[in-house]
Amino acid sequence: MKACFLLQRRFAYVGHKVAVILKEKYGVENFCGYVYLRSSFEFLKNQKEINYTSLILDEDLHERYHNEKLDLAFLNNFEQEYGIPNLWPYVTLDRVVMFNMLAREYPYDTPKYTHEEMMKIFQVKAKAILYFLESEKPDFIFMTIVGSISSLLLYEIAKKKNIKIFIGAETRINNGYTLTENYKNFSYAKLFFIKNKVSGQKLAEAKKYLLEFREHPAAFYYDLKSEIDVERGRQINWLFSKKFFQSLSWFLIICWRYFFKKQFRDYCDEQPLTYFFDRLRRKVRSLIGFKHLYDEIDLKEDFAFFPLHLEPEVATMLMAPFWTDQINLIKQIAKSLPLHFKLYVKEHPTMVGYRTHDYYKKLKKIPNVKLVNPRTGSFDLLKNAKLITTITGTTGWEGILFKKPIITFGDVFYNALSTVKHCHEIEQLPFLIKKQLENFRHDETELENFIGAILEESAPIDLTKIWEQGEAPEIEKEKLTLLVDLIAKKLDLKLRLSN
Repeated sequence: MKACFLLQRRFAYVGHKVAVILKEKYGVENFCGYVYLRSSFEFLKNQKEINYTSLILDEDLHERYHNEKLDLAFLNNFEQEYGIPNLWPYVTLDRVVMFNMLAREYPYDTPKYTHEEMMKIFQVKAKAILYFLESEKPDFIFMTIVGSISSLLLYEIAKKKNIKIFIGAETRINNGYTLTENYKNFSYAKLFFIKNKVSGQKLAEAKKYLLEFREHPAAFYYDLKSEIDVERGRQINWLFSKKFFQSLSWFLIICWRYFFKKQFRDYCDEQPLTYFFDRLRRKVRSLIGFKHLYDEIDLKEDFAFFPLHLEPEVATMLMAPFWTDQINLIKQIAKSLPLHFKLYVKEHPTMVGYRTHDYYKKLKKIPNVKLVNPRTGSFDLLKNAKLITTITGTTGWEGILFKKPIITFGDVFYNALSTVKHCHEIEQLPFLIKKQLENFRHDETELENFIGAILEESAPIDLTKIWEQGEAPEIEKEKLTLLVDLIAKKLDLKLRLSN
């Protein structure tokens, strides 16, 4: 048995711990990995717990494009074999290649590379990953996200070669975490749901969860439970807070790395000057404030709700690649509503300060759009909205729990419910909205069974918190063991050990 891990950036430390538990508990000895971030690569090379047969560092691989000769025959053949249906989805998914993000901060969106250079970058990575999988021959690949050229290549090539793929995903039910073979949905839970095999215990847990959520709704993601700093006074106070000194400390580290540690000058590393000016512009926007742009809301009027998405992220770039222009989508929704309806648009909590004032002004030019203050509780909007529209957002899931009609524009796990309408063709949107407003019927039994199926195929791991904040070692190991058990269950590892 050989395991392959996609170890992106800081997740490499968590992923390595998962590998150690797999080795200790289930006897898996052989590991290989695709790594992002040089510091993570150095850690994995120097640790003594796991002997990785091969580790590819994305940053080193990326640099090969400078000396790569474009091979159109290879690209054409590769497109025939692995195109979706062509090769552009691989490239447009990659926010670094497409927008120079990570090295720069949103709303920066100017590609660093020419078309020919993008093709060379893709060619280098496609050849290397193809060789990597053919030589290493892993039995399965575990990844937490498909969000770049390389991760999508790993996913698509592995599928074609019948290598098992496990993608980790947050269930949006408390702190649950599940595995799926398909990034578009929760494949194992969906199969459980379709076959109607939910146990009485999980069905009871689903009913309890629904009752508790409706009585005391709470954001599933721990970091969104804190207050949003959108007031100018708070921004001024930031200059005298611990966060200011943390930012200053990180800026000095970037300067030290850039000027004295040339190995940190990788293609997605931040440079001191651009780091400073990008954040200065964001702080200036926040100090000017956005309060003058927000509209008064009236929860008694007829309105639909659209939450802006974090961007650039896989929610749009992978799950709905033709709706990355959210302003255009909002225009289409607004003019598809009944004439007297308003469309309430609210900023994503973690995007406050990133979008420009001009972005919001464009939204406000749409006659029936109201821009909602981000400090307004989303649950109040959800409870009073006549319709929820979203690309792939968690707001759509929360709307379902509140028995609201939902229209989605991207691939998301709750599209499996019959009450959710996925808009595939924009010309049909006005008719879809009319149908949801006039004929919607909530199906509580279906929802309970769907939640029960997700509970059957998940565990309370809260991986994002472990990844971003860490936990006490014993708690962390206990939770990561639950993740390993999910993987082992799909591979029948216990049975193999007993034999």
